[in-house]
Amino acid sequence: MALDGIFLKQVKNEIEKEAVTMRVEKVHQPSKEELVLILRGRNGQKKLLLSARANSPRIHFTTHAPENPKTPPMLCMLLRKHLTSAMITSFRQVDSDRILFIDFDSTNEIGDKVKLSLVIEIMAQHSNIILINADNNIIIDSLKRVDFSTSSVRQILPGLTYALPPKQFKLDLSEADAEKICNKILSFPNKNLSSAVLSSIEGISPVISREIAFKTTEYDKFCSELDENEKIRLHAVIEEIQDIIKNGKATPYVVEDENSRPVDFGFIEINQYGSVRKSVKEESFSSLLDRFYYERDRLERTKQRSDDLYKKLNTLIQRTAKKINLQTSELAQCVDRETLRINAELISANQYRLQKGVTFYEVENYYDNNNLIRIKADPALTPTANSQKYFKEYRKAKTAEKMLTELIEKNKEELEYLESVLDELNRADGEDEISEIRRELAENGYLKSKQKDSRNKNPKTLPPKKYISDDGFTILVGRNNIQNDKLSLKTARGNDMWLHTQKIHGSHVIIVADGKEISDLAIEQAAILAAYNSKARMSSQVPVDYTPAKNLKKPNGAKPGFVIYHVYNTLFVKPDEKLAERLSCEK
Repeated sequence: MALDGIFLKQVKNEIEKEAVTMRVEKVHQPSKEELVLILRGRNGQKKLLLSARANSPRIHFTTHAPENPKTPPMLCMLLRKHLTSAMITSFRQVDSDRILFIDFDSTNEIGDKVKLSLVIEIMAQHSNIILINADNNIIIDSLKRVDFSTSSVRQILPGLTYALPPKQFKLDLSEADAEKICNKILSFPNKNLSSAVLSSIEGISPVISREIAFKTTEYDKFCSELDENEKIRLHAVIEEIQDIIKNGKATPYVVEDENSRPVDFGFIEINQYGSVRKSVKEESFSSLLDRFYYERDRLERTKQRSDDLYKKLNTLIQRTAKKINLQTSELAQCVDRETLRINAELISANQYRLQKGVTFYEVENYYDNNNLIRIKADPALTPTANSQKYFKEYRKAKTAEKMLTELIEKNKEELEYLESVLDELNRADGEDEISEIRRELAENGYLKSKQKDSRNKNPKTLPPKKYISDDGFTILVGRNNIQNDKLSLKTARGNDMWLHTQKIHGSHVIIVADGKEISDLAIEQAAILAAYNSKARMSSQVPVDYTPAKNLKKPNGAKPGFVIYHVYNTLFVKPDEKLAERLSCEK
């Protein structure tokens, strides 16, 4: 889903009401394509996120500011130099295009007043954030530098004059009349209606184009196929959207799938998906974007920072799974070991009448009502030697069966553990959590330790995630397997409640009793947190087991995070991100 110009206008209006007259307290650059401005004003602090990522360019207030690198990039240092303490004076959008100017009053290094603008251009892979001198439009620097080798039409380099991107020949909904817009759309007879709408109107995304087509006709016809009634409906739909835009009726709607995952959004209610997906009204345009892009960007950011870990874990998982398959196949071959024993016994019992040099023996099987059985024989061996050979193969198969059963069980435990670490990595949020996962793998022999100096010998460890239930109970959630062990087996006391998703990888969760009887509400909310902090985060009905912590046992030699319990209850819950945010103490 692309952030369109009309949606950007709503975001801009929303931000403008709070951010104008606020000052820049700090500038962070979490990644090479993201900036976070920490703003301070009369009503406190706000975090403004600007992203030029190809698949999620945007601007909005955020409560999910990404973790910053330990050493700020050079561009971040330059922006701090120019923007720290600068006051935001206005926001300007170029028509309904996806270009936004943030204007600042600032002071240079010699104390002179200067006007600066931060330009965010939201244009998919060409998105950029550019700092310019507002008095002369000279570029100071940009997130992405564009030279002649990248574009012969428009360069973005320090010292050059900033120029707007080439204008597209589209009509602005807020200025052009509905008749003119409809004529423009119908001038594309060989295009589907949604495609023609997208080619004609400035500042709308594909989902809004499809919604206009959906409101106009039953299916996305070619423009040449529209009858007169459908043309009249198209005119009415355009007027309806113009009224929404001009009279401030735009409303943030997010489209959710059956598991409440956000899959699309718009400034009007989206009904084109029918009953397959639902359109849900959000609190604000900023909160919608913050929610929509948070999980996607978090996963992408985690993968960038821990690509080597993903490769290592996936290699280990594939290797372990392959070993289990091979060992299971070998174990299946041991099923006939009893046949080997019977063959050996029958040959031994009848050796007085058997001859050397034959390829098989025909004897009565006293294990099968003395029915005749043919037993393959080695003609080079005596009956006694053939019997001993079958006994030897039997003992070998029996030993192999025992060893393979143990190995398969051991490898299954290892596979479970590795998959649990991969799940931890998928849910990791920040460099510190990734570092703890690296440390866990190193301590268990899967990675080489990279302690280069004495400063790394006692690395900082993160505490468990902390939540407070609506009725005041503290809920602790482990971030990784080592922390799960410590939380469940050392931190928790006998009357504390332990929760975990049933047969699904996830965090250990503890409700701290603190001498009180734990409420049903606290158990329900902790179960929701357990489901949210698990591999089943995107599911709808998740089974969560809960039992007093005193019922937990850890088998000798078990992998980190593995415990057993026999007395428990199970609650079925739906993971809830909003509840997790509301109860979290990490804000």
